[in-house]
Amino acid sequence: MITKQIEVNGTEFRLTLTDQVINQVNHLKSLYAAAYEDPESFEQVSAEISNTINEIATAVEPEASDSDLDGLIQEIIKVVDNKAAEVEKELEDHSKKTSRKSKSKSK
Repeated sequence: MITKQIEVNGTEFRLTLTDQVINQVNHLKSLYAAAYEDPESFEQVSAEISNTINEIATAVEPEASDSDLDGLIQEIIKVVDNKAAEVEKELEDHSKKTSRKSKSKSK
């Protein structure tokens, strides 16, 4: 569990980044993609988008006002994307180190 500070419209928020929040953000991104690819489906997914946004917002303190919610969700998506990129880079670095060790042992 990681805590991140996020500033939106001059208000500081604390985001508790858990696996559940990461999964919710990824779900939200897939809902956005679905609505973008098929605008006619937007009505069908808009309620789910709204529910998912509200679930994600519960991971933040203090509670966000409606005027901060859009910017806050955008910042949370960035945090999740950055965390995913960090993990990916760590995995790549670890993989490179492991393959170098196995190559040097096989010589």
